[in-house]
Amino acid sequence: MKILVMLIALIMLPLCLWVLLWLLPAASAADNWQVDGAHGVLQVRGELTESVCRLEMTSAYQSVWLGSTSTAQLAKAGDRGEPVNVQLQLRDCLRSPAANRDQQTGNLLWNAHQPAVSVRFIAPVDADNPELLKVQGASGLALRITDEHGRDIRPGSRGAPLALAVGQNALNYRITPERTRAPLLPGAYAAVADFQLSYD
Repeated sequence: MKILVMLIALIMLPLCLWVLLWLLPAASAADNWQVDGAHGVLQVRGELTESVCRLEMTSAYQSVWLGSTSTAQLAKAGDRGEPVNVQLQLRDCLRSPAANRDQQTGNLLWNAHQPAVSVRFIAPVDADNPELLKVQGASGLALRITDEHGRDIRPGSRGAPLALAVGQNALNYRITPERTRAPLLPGAYAAVADFQLSYD
């Protein structure tokens, strides 16, 4: 009987040691969680979007300086100052079909393999000429936006559809100060316009 007990003890001792060694890393890991500086949290965020292109972040928020325009340049309604170029950078444009209708002419831009975009600028319009963006701070002038082909982009309406290449693209626009019928009162002025890209 003594031999049997000793035999069981000899078998149980290595088994118990093996179980303790097996549980030791788990116990150690649990203890490390309470140690300052031994753990942390990783928060991951992202956004899944469905879009033909992505707007480059440097294009999303721009501040444009139009320079100084003299009252002599804007003597009568319709006179214009010097245009300033503005560029919207698009990247990662995918190959996709396009079927964009020009809201002003009714023409359809269609392509089975090349994407297209139309841009809408959203801003308050001038009281004397609704084709122009209203400015704050000066009187007798407003701002005209045209695309790279010289076509007007009326505030609130989509511009003519533009075909895009696969990959990187630049959309070029011009902002031009223009005299309105209101009395001309010089001073610093500003305007804010949101823009929206449509790929349908």
